[in-house]
Amino acid sequence: MTPIVPRQRVIPFGGWVAAGIVFLLAFFLLLLLVMSHEAPWPVRFIVPILIPLMLGGYTLLIGYVNGDARRRGMRYVMWTLLAIFLANGIGIILYFILRDPLLVHCTRCGAGVQPGHAFCPHCGVGVQPACQGCHRTIQPGWTHCAWCGNQL
Repeated sequence: MTPIVPRQRVIPFGGWVAAGIVFLLAFFLLLLLVMSHEAPWPVRFIVPILIPLMLGGYTLLIGYVNGDARRRGMRYVMWTLLAIFLANGIGIILYFILRDPLLVHCTRCGAGVQPGHAFCPHCGVGVQPACQGCHRTIQPGWTHCAWCGNQL
């Protein structure tokens, strides 16, 4: 029987809460700041909305990095800290450049398996086609193994 792999949200609930708090704090601080000075009417209406939206969106991006790195089996704490502390969004850009591919799920036990693995490390069932000689993954349509030359 094939197990059902639970589908999780990429951005965790805490990321949404943090983005909401950041938005509200920035909104009220900027609203107090703009209303205390005599500013033109576009500034009084646009600044208290636009800057908090950008800060909340940046917080959601950090939450996405956290959730997506966890989903891909990467070091999510490290990537989250890099996304927070590297200036100008460089940590987020690096994450999108260097992230691992999504995990393949085992058909027997449902555990996450790296895409290059031929067998599940938890139960040993074959996840992808493998060479009988060297047990490395092969692609459909190959007549010979690319690593050991064994005829398939």
